[in-house]
Amino acid sequence: MTLIRKIRTFITRIVLFFFGSTILFVLIYKWCPVYVTPLMLIRCTQQVFHGEKIRLRHHWVPIEEMSAALPTAVMASEDQRFMEHHGFDFGQIRNALKERREGKRKRGASTISQQTAKNVFLWPGGGWFRKGLEAYFTGLIEICWSKKRIMEVYLNSIETGDGIYGAEAVAQLHFGYPAKNLTRANCALIAATLPNPLRFSSKRPSPYMLRRQTWIMGQMRYIEKHSSFSTQ
Repeated sequence: MTLIRKIRTFITRIVLFFFGSTILFVLIYKWCPVYVTPLMLIRCTQQVFHGEKIRLRHHWVPIEEMSAALPTAVMASEDQRFMEHHGFDFGQIRNALKERREGKRKRGASTISQQTAKNVFLWPGGGWFRKGLEAYFTGLIEICWSKKRIMEVYLNSIETGDGIYGAEAVAQLHFGYPAKNLTRANCALIAATLPNPLRFSSKRPSPYMLRRQTWIMGQMRYIEKHSSFSTQ
């Protein structure tokens, strides 16, 4: 066997292993809870490196055990076309690129599906390689999972505070009751923190956070009127 053929065989095996393993994990997570994510491990490593006590509060619960207002709140805040697109909101991407060219403040255009793919399978940060992987995993979960499952995994894996992950943990720690008992106002406040949960707190909201909470609650009425999403 020539060297070129050996290299070609090696590359082929690597590619087949990559696609086979990633598809397998996506199919496993179609039904199994996601108890740990790369971001959780990264945050814990950073805490150890800085000589801090490990902070990790996370408790998986089915979406049926969350307030029905919570999916509505995060759609209102993060991705109002969640039920309409197939993983990518190209209108928002065009708008974000246009605003960047015009020198306006940068804003994200990631959908809930993209954020879920990043949270569960990848690491935070930028770069074309990671963005390419994010697009790949976004397409996979959109094909293999239902919108309800994507939302369920998203709400269980998002960072919601310092060492806090998912709806149940933040509900218990910041509001004193389980996620299923969260009020509309609670849900809107949690959603308001998502752009930067290490900076913004749903336990001690700033005046800006309260204004954003009010805006989100207004958008929630629009979502409820036009979206067919259901946790049932």
